[in-house]
Amino acid sequence: MNTSSSTFCAIPPGFRFHPTDEELVDYYLRKKVNSRRIDLDVIKDVDLYKIEPWDLQELCRIIGSEEEQSEWYFFSHKDKKYPTGTRTNRATTAGFWKATGRDKAIYTKNELIGMRKTLVFYKGRAPNGQKSDWIMHEYRLETDENAAPQASVFVCCFFVFNCF
Repeated sequence: MNTSSSTFCAIPPGFRFHPTDEELVDYYLRKKVNSRRIDLDVIKDVDLYKIEPWDLQELCRIIGSEEEQSEWYFFSHKDKKYPTGTRTNRATTAGFWKATGRDKAIYTKNELIGMRKTLVFYKGRAPNGQKSDWIMHEYRLETDENAAPQASVFVCCFFVFNCF
């Protein structure tokens, strides 16, 4: 995956990137999964499981934005925990991402288009990890059994450092 900042265009003055859940799933993630061009390339590809949350900030910074960011967006491949299984591996070298609460359904015009999973980063190894202030929302397309297999490969993630 390319994480070089030179491949991303600079944004115009005053630009703020605050997409809704619906926009993230129906526009950005759907285009990414279908290998279609996204008009303004502000969401980068990152291997979530090789990078710690505190290192993602610089990689996912929107180039040209003078606004201090407390949120970051990126695309990542889903990494399976076991080759033949369905469970997702969410471990990094320093810790792991743990799901919290129920997945939230995302609709457009009364049609289910995706799901949002909220995860918290824990330092250390399960089950004894120490909860951190890093929160991630993982978005995935809603797929049926006839959908293309790549639909479940990519996720769009929204990342925030909760300093409260």
